[in-house]
Amino acid sequence: MTIQDKEKEVVEEFSMFEDWMEKYEYIIELGKDLPIISEDRKVEDNLIKGCQSRVWVSSDFKEGKIHFTADSDAIITKGIIALLVRVLSDEKPEEIVKANLSFINEIGLQEHLSPTRANGLLGMVKRIKELALENC
Repeated sequence: MTIQDKEKEVVEEFSMFEDWMEKYEYIIELGKDLPIISEDRKVEDNLIKGCQSRVWVSSDFKEGKIHFTADSDAIITKGIIALLVRVLSDEKPEEIVKANLSFINEIGLQEHLSPTRANGLLGMVKRIKELALENC
């Protein structure tokens, strides 16, 4: 499954919800299902700058692909990083770097976030792409 396939899947899932309260509830559920990052990876180097809440992203490069793990101390933010991990994990670094992540706008995520959360989302995307770039 390509990044674009995973993005399309997310857009289809979000289209099932009538309003943003339901979408927020779904984002929270995604965060609850995010595999737990090991405590030894919750270090300053893995902390995303620019987020109001604390968000950690860690990566492992194996067999030409990057696997991401993440966590956050805020439930909505944890759901947002879970979406990014779902779409971008286990992909080739080059594909991650060039991904335009159109699903973010297609589901209306950025426009329904507070300015600080929207800024945090941009910081998460930037950090994931930086980690991918380090492995190109």
